[in-house]
Amino acid sequence: MLRGEDLPLRERLERLAAEFRAATGRECVLSIEEGAQALGAEARLAVARTAQEALTNVRKHAPGGGHGLVGMRERAALIGGTLTTHAQEDGFTVLLRVPS
Repeated sequence: MLRGEDLPLRERLERLAAEFRAATGRECVLSIEEGAQALGAEARLAVARTAQEALTNVRKHAPGGGHGLVGMRERAALIGGTLTTHAQEDGFTVLLRVPS
């Protein structure tokens, strides 16, 4: 098991956001809907990996766009989920929806 994979999903995501803030000095807003902890192991892993990839892409490519999005969409589709993204003037939103 890789480091951190045994953490509850909320804690894993909070840790990713905190690491991003510390490394970049940029804002990172985390929003987790109720019931996320009830997701199956495969869905929790997809959520965590998508968040990790999204933050990595921001660090590498901001203010660019489009990098890594195909892989994140494919990961979502494999578990019956969807990924939508939206660029705006003050940031970039990544929304992953997974079945419960």
